[in-house]
Amino acid sequence: SSSWDVGIIDGLSGSSTSVDDFPADTISRRFRYDVALVSALKDLEEDIMEGLREKELDDSACTSGFTVVIKESCDGMGDVSEKHGGGPAVPEKAVRFSFTVMSISVQAEGEDEAVTIYQELKPNSELSCRPLCLMFVDESDHETLTAILGPVVAERKAMQESRLILSIGGMLRSFRFHFRGTGYDEKMVRELEGLEASGSTYICTLCDSTRAEASHNMVLHSITRSHEENLERYEIWRTNPFSESVEELRDRVKGVSAKPFMETQPTLDALHCDIGNATEFYKIFQDEIGEMYLKNSPAREERRRWRSALDKQLRKKMKLKPVMRMNGNYARRLMTREAVEAVCELVPSQERREALRELMELYLQMKPVWRSTCPAQECPDQLCRYSYNSQQFAELLSTTFKYRYDGKITNYLHKTLAHVPEIVERDGSIGAWA
Repeated sequence: SSSWDVGIIDGLSGSSTSVDDFPADTISRRFRYDVALVSALKDLEEDIMEGLREKELDDSACTSGFTVVIKESCDGMGDVSEKHGGGPAVPEKAVRFSFTVMSISVQAEGEDEAVTIYQELKPNSELSCRPLCLMFVDESDHETLTAILGPVVAERKAMQESRLILSIGGMLRSFRFHFRGTGYDEKMVRELEGLEASGSTYICTLCDSTRAEASHNMVLHSITRSHEENLERYEIWRTNPFSESVEELRDRVKGVSAKPFMETQPTLDALHCDIGNATEFYKIFQDEIGEMYLKNSPAREERRRWRSALDKQLRKKMKLKPVMRMNGNYARRLMTREAVEAVCELVPSQERREALRELMELYLQMKPVWRSTCPAQECPDQLCRYSYNSQQFAELLSTTFKYRYDGKITNYLHKTLAHVPEIVERDGSIGAWA
């Protein structure tokens, strides 16, 4: 509609029926996407004018040619149940879809180059992140999620192909938008792009590699997946044009077995990368304490002893309490030289202690590259050495730690070793976008 004065609207507007057993008007609230973007740009009005002045652009000449780059994010928010409330019956899980204005550039008339006039300096701050849609939905409930986000996707599609005319600094100016869906964890990407769940043999949301391939060739993969390709593959999966068996067909579509619903930018989510890799190191530490490389299949009891020895040592030396599920804080403290030194005290062989130290040292060299907002400025040396370091790391895993990585590898370890340089080259950063 042409009216813009719409405020917060029912998140199911544009969707007809009540969803499952929940009163339909309680399940979700959202802003209309265009209205939210206008509000965001008006908030940045002073920054835009300031940017034009700084770049010595005549603001009366810059009425068109503005490009705004938007980062889109969506994640489940876990348990949000009312502890003792009498509100309507809604699922106790929630999902939030939000966006961040990453940069604004302008190409003045007659100029070849666009000039960046605004850049978000803290792209991960909650201050720059604007909620668009809040919904009481379990992120695994595909039907309800797509019913609610459907209108958002439709509005976004309409805006990609048109211009927004908005008064900034007292003059009407025309803006176009680039939407980049990078703020998703792997679970959400797989759900939105129609891929099989994370345990699938197709372990990557960026390339077609299988788990076995990725464990033998840990470093050399390029990003090949895209939303368009996923849509084409879904059509093949649906129609089976070559009348193949399920196995052949699945291999042909590389694990795309549902209809992709929303375009995401293939990237790597820095927090889960931390968590996934820390989980892996935690298991390596246990195996090394128990000298797993000498045994073939130790009993569960024995493994339990290794684990409690590790937990005890980490608690004593690092004041790290054992956690049920690995979280960001635990991961950050586990992935340190101090932690490795503590673990080494329990590892009998000098040679294995050296290997563990080297593994951690390489990891700590690699980590800033996918963590920092601007690696080229914040850690240029580590960025240059990344490919070499990841190769050394892979080499160590496939020789010294072969007992763990023969034919298998975790999703995030694969992404960390194989895809980081290419993403940084394409986007300039992983930490800022993901």
